[in-house]
Amino acid sequence: MISLPLCSSHDKIFSVHFSCISWFNNFLNSKLKIKKSKLVALLLEWFAANARDLPWRRTRDPYAIWVSEIMLQQTQVKTVIPFWNRWLRELPTIEAAAKAPSAKIHKLWEGLGYYTRVRNLQKAAKQIIAQHRSGVSAERRKLDEIKKCGFLPKAATMPVLKKFQPETPHVVSCKFPEKFDDVLALPGVGRYTAGAICSIAFNQPTPILDGNVIRVLTRIFGIAENPKEKESNKLLWHISEELVSHAKTQSSRRKNKNFAVLASLREENSCSHLNQSLMELGALVCTPRNPQCLICPVKKLCVAFKENLTEELPNIGKREAATARHFVAFIIERNGEFLVQQRPIGIVNAHLWEFPNFETNGEKKDARGIFDSAFNFKAAKFQPLCTVKHSITRYRITLEAFRVQLPKHLKTLGGIWLPRARFDSLAFTAAHKKLASFAKNCILSDR
Repeated sequence: MISLPLCSSHDKIFSVHFSCISWFNNFLNSKLKIKKSKLVALLLEWFAANARDLPWRRTRDPYAIWVSEIMLQQTQVKTVIPFWNRWLRELPTIEAAAKAPSAKIHKLWEGLGYYTRVRNLQKAAKQIIAQHRSGVSAERRKLDEIKKCGFLPKAATMPVLKKFQPETPHVVSCKFPEKFDDVLALPGVGRYTAGAICSIAFNQPTPILDGNVIRVLTRIFGIAENPKEKESNKLLWHISEELVSHAKTQSSRRKNKNFAVLASLREENSCSHLNQSLMELGALVCTPRNPQCLICPVKKLCVAFKENLTEELPNIGKREAATARHFVAFIIERNGEFLVQQRPIGIVNAHLWEFPNFETNGEKKDARGIFDSAFNFKAAKFQPLCTVKHSITRYRITLEAFRVQLPKHLKTLGGIWLPRARFDSLAFTAAHKKLASFAKNCILSDR
Protein backbone atom coordinates (compact mmCIF):
# COMPACT_ATOMS: atom_id res chain seq x y z
CA MET A 1 0.00 0.00 0.00
CA ILE A 2 1.29 3.45 -0.91
CA SER A 3 1.38 5.89 1.93
CA LEU A 4 2.61 9.42 2.48
CA PRO A 5 3.86 10.68 5.83
CA LEU A 6 3.69 14.12 7.23
CA CYS A 7 6.76 16.22 6.51
CA SER A 8 9.07 17.48 9.21
CA SER A 9 9.75 21.19 9.55
CA HIS A 10 12.74 21.16 7.20
CA ASP A 11 10.93 19.36 4.40
CA LYS A 12 9.88 21.32 1.36
CA ILE A 13 6.67 20.91 -0.59
CA PHE A 14 6.43 17.69 -2.53
CA SER A 15 6.24 17.56 -6.28
CA VAL A 16 6.21 13.82 -6.57
CA HIS A 17 7.82 12.25 -9.61
CA PHE A 18 5.55 9.27 -9.86
CA SER A 19 7.96 7.05 -11.78
CA CYS A 20 10.00 7.02 -8.54
CA ILE A 21 7.01 6.65 -6.25
CA SER A 22 8.13 3.26 -4.94
CA TRP A 23 11.44 4.69 -3.74
CA PHE A 24 9.69 7.78 -2.43
CA ASN A 25 7.20 5.68 -0.51
CA ASN A 26 9.81 3.42 1.04
CA PHE A 27 11.93 6.39 2.07
CA LEU A 28 9.09 8.07 3.92
CA ASN A 29 6.99 5.15 5.06
CA SER A 30 8.75 4.86 8.40
CA LYS A 31 7.77 8.43 9.28
CA LEU A 32 4.10 7.79 8.61
CA LYS A 33 3.74 5.39 11.53
CA ILE A 34 4.75 8.19 13.89
CA LYS A 35 3.04 11.14 12.25
CA LYS A 36 -0.35 9.57 11.51
CA SER A 37 -0.88 8.69 15.17
CA LYS A 38 -0.42 12.30 16.20
CA LEU A 39 -2.54 13.60 13.33
CA VAL A 40 -5.44 11.23 14.06
CA ALA A 41 -5.33 12.03 17.77
CA LEU A 42 -5.41 15.79 17.12
CA LEU A 43 -8.27 15.49 14.63
CA LEU A 44 -10.38 13.34 16.95
CA GLU A 45 -9.79 15.66 19.88
CA TRP A 46 -10.63 18.75 17.81
CA PHE A 47 -13.79 17.18 16.38
CA ALA A 48 -15.01 16.13 19.82
CA ALA A 49 -14.79 19.76 20.92
CA ASN A 50 -16.05 21.44 17.74
CA ALA A 51 -18.54 19.17 15.96
CA ARG A 52 -21.53 21.13 14.67
CA ASP A 53 -25.03 20.15 15.73
CA LEU A 54 -26.35 19.06 12.33
CA PRO A 55 -29.73 17.29 12.09
CA TRP A 56 -28.35 14.16 10.41
CA ARG A 57 -25.94 13.79 13.34
CA ARG A 58 -28.94 13.33 15.63
CA THR A 59 -29.74 9.96 14.08
CA ARG A 60 -28.04 6.67 13.41
CA ASP A 61 -30.56 5.72 10.73
CA PRO A 62 -28.47 4.84 7.64
CA TYR A 63 -31.34 5.90 5.36
CA ALA A 64 -31.35 9.40 6.83
CA ILE A 65 -27.55 9.58 6.64
CA TRP A 66 -27.63 8.37 3.03
CA VAL A 67 -30.15 11.07 2.08
CA SER A 68 -27.96 13.72 3.71
CA GLU A 69 -24.87 12.57 1.82
CA ILE A 70 -26.70 12.64 -1.52
CA MET A 71 -28.04 16.13 -0.81
CA LEU A 72 -24.61 17.36 0.29
CA GLN A 73 -23.05 16.45 -3.05
CA GLN A 74 -22.13 19.79 -4.67
CA THR A 75 -24.31 21.62 -2.11
CA GLN A 76 -23.55 23.57 1.07
CA VAL A 77 -24.67 22.38 4.50
CA LYS A 78 -26.79 25.45 5.25
CA THR A 79 -28.70 24.93 2.00
CA VAL A 80 -29.29 21.24 2.65
CA ILE A 81 -30.68 21.42 6.20
CA PRO A 82 -34.27 22.55 5.38
CA PHE A 83 -34.47 20.21 2.39
CA TRP A 84 -33.30 17.25 4.48
CA ASN A 85 -35.79 18.02 7.24
CA ARG A 86 -38.64 18.28 4.75
CA TRP A 87 -37.64 15.10 2.90
CA LEU A 88 -37.48 13.01 6.09
CA ARG A 89 -40.80 14.44 7.22
CA GLU A 90 -42.51 13.53 3.93
CA LEU A 91 -40.60 10.33 3.10
CA PRO A 92 -39.32 8.89 6.40
CA THR A 93 -38.41 5.42 5.12
CA ILE A 94 -36.76 3.68 2.19
CA GLU A 95 -40.14 2.25 1.24
CA ALA A 96 -41.72 5.71 1.17
CA ALA A 97 -38.94 7.06 -1.04
CA ALA A 98 -39.29 4.13 -3.44
CA LYS A 99 -43.07 4.47 -3.77
CA ALA A 100 -43.32 8.26 -3.97
CA PRO A 101 -44.61 9.70 -7.27
CA SER A 102 -41.98 11.26 -9.50
CA ALA A 103 -43.69 14.65 -9.22
CA LYS A 104 -43.41 14.52 -5.42
CA ILE A 105 -39.71 13.69 -5.22
CA HIS A 106 -38.90 16.40 -7.77
CA LYS A 107 -40.97 18.93 -5.84
CA LEU A 108 -39.21 18.00 -2.58
CA TRP A 109 -35.88 18.45 -4.37
CA GLU A 110 -36.84 21.71 -6.09
CA GLY A 111 -34.13 24.29 -5.47
CA LEU A 112 -31.31 21.83 -4.71
CA GLY A 113 -30.40 21.35 -8.35
CA TYR A 114 -28.58 18.40 -9.93
CA TYR A 115 -31.86 16.52 -10.23
CA THR A 116 -30.19 13.33 -11.41
CA ARG A 117 -29.39 12.87 -7.72
CA VAL A 118 -33.01 12.54 -6.68
CA ARG A 119 -33.89 10.22 -9.54
CA ASN A 120 -30.94 8.00 -8.66
CA LEU A 121 -31.94 8.13 -5.00
CA GLN A 122 -35.35 6.71 -5.84
CA LYS A 123 -33.80 4.08 -8.13
CA ALA A 124 -31.50 3.12 -5.28
CA ALA A 125 -34.41 2.87 -2.84
CA LYS A 126 -36.16 0.48 -5.21
CA GLN A 127 -32.95 -1.52 -5.57
CA ILE A 128 -32.60 -1.81 -1.80
CA ILE A 129 -36.15 -3.12 -1.52
CA ALA A 130 -35.51 -5.64 -4.30
CA GLN A 131 -32.14 -6.86 -3.04
CA HIS A 132 -32.12 -6.26 0.70
CA ARG A 133 -35.54 -7.31 1.93
CA SER A 134 -35.80 -8.63 5.46
CA GLY A 135 -38.50 -10.55 7.28
CA VAL A 136 -39.73 -12.28 4.11
CA SER A 137 -41.03 -15.73 4.95
CA ALA A 138 -39.97 -18.83 3.04
CA GLU A 139 -43.58 -19.25 1.92
CA ARG A 140 -43.63 -15.76 0.45
CA ARG A 141 -40.33 -16.31 -1.35
CA LYS A 142 -41.63 -19.57 -2.81
CA LEU A 143 -44.81 -17.88 -3.96
CA ASP A 144 -42.73 -15.14 -5.60
CA GLU A 145 -40.68 -17.77 -7.40
CA ILE A 146 -43.84 -19.48 -8.70
CA LYS A 147 -45.29 -16.18 -9.90
CA LYS A 148 -42.07 -15.42 -11.78
CA CYS A 149 -42.70 -18.44 -14.01
CA GLY A 150 -45.12 -16.27 -15.95
CA PHE A 151 -48.14 -18.57 -16.21
CA LEU A 152 -51.58 -18.59 -14.67
CA PRO A 153 -52.04 -21.58 -12.33
CA LYS A 154 -54.49 -24.25 -13.37
CA ALA A 155 -57.12 -25.49 -10.96
CA ALA A 156 -54.94 -28.47 -10.07
CA THR A 157 -52.15 -26.21 -8.91
CA MET A 158 -54.31 -24.05 -6.67
CA PRO A 159 -53.83 -26.22 -3.56
CA VAL A 160 -50.07 -25.93 -4.07
CA LEU A 161 -50.28 -22.17 -4.31
CA LYS A 162 -52.58 -22.04 -1.30
CA LYS A 163 -49.98 -23.93 0.69
CA PHE A 164 -47.47 -21.18 0.11
CA GLN A 165 -49.89 -18.28 0.42
CA PRO A 166 -49.60 -16.57 3.84
CA GLU A 167 -52.87 -16.48 5.73
CA THR A 168 -52.41 -12.80 6.59
CA PRO A 169 -51.07 -9.97 4.44
CA HIS A 170 -47.28 -9.95 4.60
CA VAL A 171 -45.51 -6.64 4.97
CA VAL A 172 -42.15 -6.63 3.21
CA SER A 173 -39.52 -4.60 5.01
CA CYS A 174 -36.02 -3.78 3.91
CA LYS A 175 -32.74 -2.96 5.53
CA PHE A 176 -30.16 -0.50 4.29
CA PRO A 177 -27.10 -2.51 3.20
CA GLU A 178 -24.07 -2.43 5.51
CA LYS A 179 -21.43 -3.88 3.19
CA PHE A 180 -19.36 -1.28 1.36
CA ASP A 181 -19.67 -3.02 -2.02
CA ASP A 182 -23.46 -3.20 -1.67
CA VAL A 183 -23.66 0.50 -0.85
CA LEU A 184 -21.31 1.34 -3.72
CA ALA A 185 -23.58 -0.61 -6.09
CA LEU A 186 -26.50 1.75 -5.44
CA PRO A 187 -27.32 4.22 -8.25
CA GLY A 188 -25.85 7.66 -7.59
CA VAL A 189 -23.36 6.39 -5.00
CA GLY A 190 -19.66 6.69 -5.74
CA ARG A 191 -16.62 5.71 -3.72
CA TYR A 192 -16.68 8.84 -1.55
CA THR A 193 -20.40 8.64 -0.75
CA ALA A 194 -20.22 4.92 0.00
CA GLY A 195 -17.27 5.52 2.30
CA ALA A 196 -19.03 8.36 4.09
CA ILE A 197 -22.22 6.33 4.64
CA CYS A 198 -20.40 3.21 5.87
CA SER A 199 -18.14 5.13 8.22
CA ILE A 200 -20.79 7.47 9.64
CA ALA A 201 -23.69 5.03 9.86
CA PHE A 202 -21.76 1.84 10.70
CA ASN A 203 -18.38 3.14 11.97
CA GLN A 204 -16.50 1.16 9.33
CA PRO A 205 -12.90 2.16 8.44
CA THR A 206 -13.81 3.20 4.90
CA PRO A 207 -11.86 6.14 3.44
CA ILE A 208 -13.40 9.28 1.98
CA LEU A 209 -12.10 11.89 -0.45
CA ASP A 210 -14.21 14.91 -1.38
CA GLY A 211 -13.23 18.52 -2.07
CA ASN A 212 -12.86 19.40 1.60
CA VAL A 213 -10.76 16.33 2.38
CA ILE A 214 -8.56 16.81 -0.68
CA ARG A 215 -7.82 20.37 0.41
CA VAL A 216 -6.98 19.33 3.97
CA LEU A 217 -4.72 16.43 2.97
CA THR A 218 -2.85 18.21 0.17
CA ARG A 219 -2.05 21.07 2.53
CA ILE A 220 -1.06 18.92 5.49
CA PHE A 221 1.11 16.64 3.38
CA GLY A 222 2.32 19.34 0.99
CA ILE A 223 1.31 17.54 -2.20
CA ALA A 224 1.96 19.81 -5.17
CA GLU A 225 0.59 17.54 -7.89
CA ASN A 226 -2.92 18.16 -9.20
CA PRO A 227 -5.14 15.97 -6.98
CA LYS A 228 -7.29 15.14 -9.99
CA GLU A 229 -4.40 13.35 -11.68
CA LYS A 230 -4.57 9.57 -11.45
CA GLU A 231 -1.46 8.95 -9.35
CA SER A 232 -1.88 11.85 -6.93
CA ASN A 233 -5.54 10.96 -6.46
CA LYS A 234 -4.51 7.40 -5.72
CA LEU A 235 -2.05 8.66 -3.10
CA LEU A 236 -4.72 10.76 -1.43
CA TRP A 237 -7.07 7.79 -1.23
CA HIS A 238 -4.29 5.77 0.42
CA ILE A 239 -3.62 8.53 2.93
CA SER A 240 -7.31 8.70 3.79
CA GLU A 241 -7.49 4.93 4.13
CA GLU A 242 -4.49 4.74 6.45
CA LEU A 243 -5.81 7.53 8.66
CA VAL A 244 -9.27 6.04 9.10
CA SER A 245 -7.80 2.55 9.62
CA HIS A 246 -5.58 3.93 12.36
CA ALA A 247 -8.57 5.74 13.87
CA LYS A 248 -10.29 2.38 14.32
CA THR A 249 -7.89 1.67 17.19
CA GLN A 250 -8.54 5.01 18.88
CA SER A 251 -11.34 6.47 21.00
CA SER A 252 -12.77 9.97 20.90
CA ARG A 253 -12.79 12.18 23.95
CA ARG A 254 -16.18 13.55 24.85
CA LYS A 255 -15.66 17.28 25.35
CA ASN A 256 -18.46 18.74 23.31
CA LYS A 257 -21.88 19.12 24.90
CA ASN A 258 -23.33 18.11 21.53
CA PHE A 259 -21.97 14.59 22.05
CA ALA A 260 -24.63 14.06 24.69
CA VAL A 261 -27.44 14.52 22.16
CA LEU A 262 -25.98 13.69 18.75
CA ALA A 263 -26.65 10.04 18.03
CA SER A 264 -23.78 9.60 15.56
CA LEU A 265 -21.23 11.09 17.96
CA ARG A 266 -20.43 8.24 20.31
CA GLU A 267 -17.08 7.74 21.96
CA GLU A 268 -16.64 4.40 20.23
CA ASN A 269 -17.31 5.79 16.73
CA SER A 270 -13.73 6.81 15.99
CA CYS A 271 -13.85 5.92 12.27
CA SER A 272 -16.97 8.02 11.87
CA HIS A 273 -15.38 10.86 13.82
CA LEU A 274 -12.13 10.79 11.87
CA ASN A 275 -13.83 11.08 8.50
CA GLN A 276 -16.22 13.74 9.76
CA SER A 277 -13.32 15.64 11.32
CA LEU A 278 -11.58 15.88 7.94
CA MET A 279 -14.76 17.17 6.30
CA GLU A 280 -15.46 19.53 9.20
CA LEU A 281 -11.93 20.93 9.22
CA GLY A 282 -12.16 21.63 5.49
CA ALA A 283 -15.53 23.30 5.87
CA LEU A 284 -14.79 25.46 8.93
CA VAL A 285 -11.03 26.05 9.13
CA CYS A 286 -9.07 24.83 6.11
CA THR A 287 -11.25 26.76 3.66
CA PRO A 288 -10.44 27.38 -0.02
CA ARG A 289 -9.67 31.05 0.56
CA ASN A 290 -8.35 32.73 3.69
CA PRO A 291 -7.97 29.55 5.78
CA GLN A 292 -7.89 30.10 9.53
CA CYS A 293 -4.49 28.52 10.04
CA LEU A 294 -3.85 30.10 13.44
CA ILE A 295 -6.71 28.14 15.03
CA CYS A 296 -6.09 24.94 13.07
CA PRO A 297 -5.50 21.97 15.40
CA VAL A 298 -2.92 20.41 13.06
CA LYS A 299 -1.00 23.52 11.97
CA LYS A 300 2.23 22.25 13.53
CA LEU A 301 2.04 19.22 11.25
CA CYS A 302 0.99 21.13 8.12
CA VAL A 303 3.56 21.61 5.34
CA ALA A 304 1.51 24.29 3.60
CA PHE A 305 1.30 26.34 6.80
CA LYS A 306 5.02 26.06 7.48
CA GLU A 307 5.97 26.97 3.92
CA ASN A 308 3.25 29.65 3.53
CA LEU A 309 1.66 27.76 0.63
CA THR A 310 -1.96 27.47 1.73
CA GLU A 311 -3.17 29.70 -1.11
CA GLU A 312 -1.34 27.57 -3.70
CA LEU A 313 -2.68 24.23 -2.52
CA PRO A 314 -4.44 22.22 -3.66
CA ASN A 315 -3.06 22.67 -7.17
CA ILE A 316 -6.26 22.16 -9.14
CA GLY A 317 -5.24 24.25 -12.14
CA LYS A 318 -7.15 27.07 -13.71
CA ARG A 319 -10.91 26.97 -13.63
CA GLU A 320 -12.68 26.80 -16.95
CA ALA A 321 -14.14 30.15 -17.91
CA ALA A 322 -17.91 30.43 -17.52
CA THR A 323 -19.97 30.20 -20.69
CA ALA A 324 -22.67 32.79 -21.28
CA ARG A 325 -26.01 31.51 -22.58
CA HIS A 326 -28.98 33.62 -23.60
CA PHE A 327 -32.63 32.59 -23.78
CA VAL A 328 -35.97 34.21 -24.50
CA ALA A 329 -38.97 32.90 -22.57
CA PHE A 330 -42.65 33.51 -23.11
CA ILE A 331 -45.17 33.81 -20.27
CA ILE A 332 -48.18 32.83 -22.34
CA GLU A 333 -51.53 33.67 -20.73
CA ARG A 334 -55.01 32.56 -21.72
CA ASN A 335 -58.12 33.07 -19.62
CA GLY A 336 -56.09 33.53 -16.45
CA GLU A 337 -53.99 30.40 -16.99
CA PHE A 338 -50.38 30.08 -18.12
CA LEU A 339 -48.68 27.63 -20.45
CA VAL A 340 -45.94 25.47 -18.91
CA GLN A 341 -44.08 22.55 -20.42
CA GLN A 342 -42.25 19.59 -18.89
CA ARG A 343 -38.66 18.94 -19.89
CA PRO A 344 -38.35 15.52 -21.55
CA ILE A 345 -36.40 12.53 -20.30
CA GLY A 346 -32.79 12.39 -21.42
CA ILE A 347 -31.84 16.05 -21.08
CA VAL A 348 -30.65 18.24 -18.21
CA ASN A 349 -33.39 18.91 -15.63
CA ALA A 350 -35.61 16.19 -17.05
CA HIS A 351 -39.13 16.02 -15.54
CA LEU A 352 -39.01 19.65 -14.34
CA TRP A 353 -41.33 22.35 -15.59
CA GLU A 354 -40.63 25.61 -17.39
CA PHE A 355 -42.21 28.28 -19.56
CA PRO A 356 -41.74 27.98 -23.34
CA ASN A 357 -38.25 29.25 -24.14
CA PHE A 358 -35.64 29.29 -26.88
CA GLU A 359 -31.87 29.71 -26.80
CA THR A 360 -30.56 32.57 -28.93
CA ASN A 361 -26.86 31.59 -28.98
CA GLY A 362 -25.78 34.81 -27.33
CA GLU A 363 -27.19 36.99 -30.06
CA LYS A 364 -29.72 39.74 -29.52
CA LYS A 365 -32.60 38.51 -31.63
CA ASP A 366 -36.09 39.77 -32.25
CA ALA A 367 -38.18 38.05 -29.57
CA ARG A 368 -41.42 38.78 -31.40
CA GLY A 369 -40.05 37.17 -34.52
CA ILE A 370 -38.96 34.08 -32.56
CA PHE A 371 -42.44 33.80 -31.04
CA ASP A 372 -44.26 34.21 -34.36
CA SER A 373 -42.03 31.62 -36.00
CA ALA A 374 -42.39 29.10 -33.17
CA PHE A 375 -46.15 29.36 -32.62
CA ASN A 376 -47.42 30.48 -36.00
CA PHE A 377 -50.15 32.82 -34.77
CA LYS A 378 -50.43 36.41 -33.60
CA ALA A 379 -50.70 37.29 -29.94
CA ALA A 380 -53.35 39.65 -28.63
CA LYS A 381 -50.68 41.30 -26.43
CA PHE A 382 -46.88 41.03 -26.45
CA GLN A 383 -44.70 43.02 -24.05
CA PRO A 384 -41.38 42.70 -22.15
CA LEU A 385 -41.80 41.35 -18.63
CA CYS A 386 -38.39 40.92 -16.95
CA THR A 387 -34.82 39.69 -17.26
CA VAL A 388 -33.63 36.88 -15.00
CA LYS A 389 -29.97 35.98 -14.47
CA HIS A 390 -28.98 32.57 -13.17
CA SER A 391 -25.76 30.60 -12.75
CA ILE A 392 -25.43 26.83 -12.88
CA THR A 393 -22.13 24.91 -12.93
CA ARG A 394 -20.08 26.66 -15.62
CA TYR A 395 -22.94 28.51 -17.30
CA ARG A 396 -24.12 32.09 -16.81
CA ILE A 397 -27.68 32.24 -18.04
CA THR A 398 -29.63 35.33 -19.06
CA LEU A 399 -33.34 34.79 -19.55
CA GLU A 400 -35.37 37.56 -21.18
CA ALA A 401 -39.06 37.03 -20.53
CA PHE A 402 -42.02 38.41 -22.44
CA ARG A 403 -45.66 38.42 -21.45
CA VAL A 404 -47.95 37.10 -24.16
CA GLN A 405 -51.76 37.11 -24.15
CA LEU A 406 -53.50 34.75 -26.52
CA PRO A 407 -56.82 34.99 -28.27
CA LYS A 408 -59.43 33.32 -26.08
CA HIS A 409 -60.44 30.82 -28.73
CA LEU A 410 -56.96 29.23 -28.90
CA LYS A 411 -57.13 25.95 -27.01
CA THR A 412 -53.77 24.17 -27.14
CA LEU A 413 -50.10 24.77 -27.79
CA GLY A 414 -48.53 21.67 -26.22
CA GLY A 415 -47.99 21.56 -22.47
CA ILE A 416 -50.51 22.30 -19.73
CA TRP A 417 -52.40 25.41 -18.71
CA LEU A 418 -51.71 26.28 -15.09
CA PRO A 419 -53.54 28.84 -12.91
CA ARG A 420 -51.08 31.18 -11.21
CA ALA A 421 -52.34 29.94 -7.83
CA ARG A 422 -50.82 26.55 -8.71
CA PHE A 423 -47.36 27.78 -9.67
CA ASP A 424 -46.05 26.33 -6.41
CA SER A 425 -47.54 22.89 -7.06
CA LEU A 426 -45.01 21.94 -9.75
CA ALA A 427 -41.23 21.61 -9.61
CA PHE A 428 -39.70 24.26 -11.88
CA THR A 429 -36.10 24.58 -12.99
CA ALA A 430 -34.24 27.13 -10.86
CA ALA A 431 -34.24 29.88 -13.49
CA HIS A 432 -37.91 29.40 -14.28
CA LYS A 433 -38.86 29.29 -10.60
CA LYS A 434 -37.42 32.80 -10.35
CA LEU A 435 -39.33 33.71 -13.48
CA ALA A 436 -42.58 32.23 -12.13
CA SER A 437 -42.31 34.26 -8.93
CA PHE A 438 -41.57 37.46 -10.83
CA ALA A 439 -44.31 36.83 -13.37
CA LYS A 440 -46.89 36.01 -10.69
CA ASN A 441 -46.19 39.21 -8.77
CA CYS A 442 -46.08 41.43 -11.84
CA ILE A 443 -49.22 40.01 -13.37
CA LEU A 444 -51.12 40.25 -10.10
CA SER A 445 -50.07 43.86 -9.59
CA ASP A 446 -51.50 45.09 -12.88
CA ARG A 447 -54.93 43.58 -12.40
